[in-house]
Amino acid sequence: MAAAGKLYSVNFEVFGTVQGVFFRKYTRTKASELRLVGWCRNTSKGTVAGIAQGPKAKLDVLKDWLRYKGSPHSRITSAVFSNEREIETLEFVAFTVKH
Repeated sequence: MAAAGKLYSVNFEVFGTVQGVFFRKYTRTKASELRLVGWCRNTSKGTVAGIAQGPKAKLDVLKDWLRYKGSPHSRITSAVFSNEREIETLEFVAFTVKH
């Protein structure tokens, strides 16, 4: 169990039907509701990738959302998480969509 106050960072990539279905917009909304920071963007291979940072418990909620829910019209086949690590300070001030 992570100690209170510790911050974590995780990279993610979501596969399936995740472009053209407002996936990035819904990801930004969900991350903002959880008070997480970071970014997401479409990739040239048809996935959505990004970084999220914040308390581990809230990152775990976002990870489940990215893995199983997504935007209303998305069809997620898998979500890959990498480079999960503890960080000293947040590297971003909000969760944004990169173009």
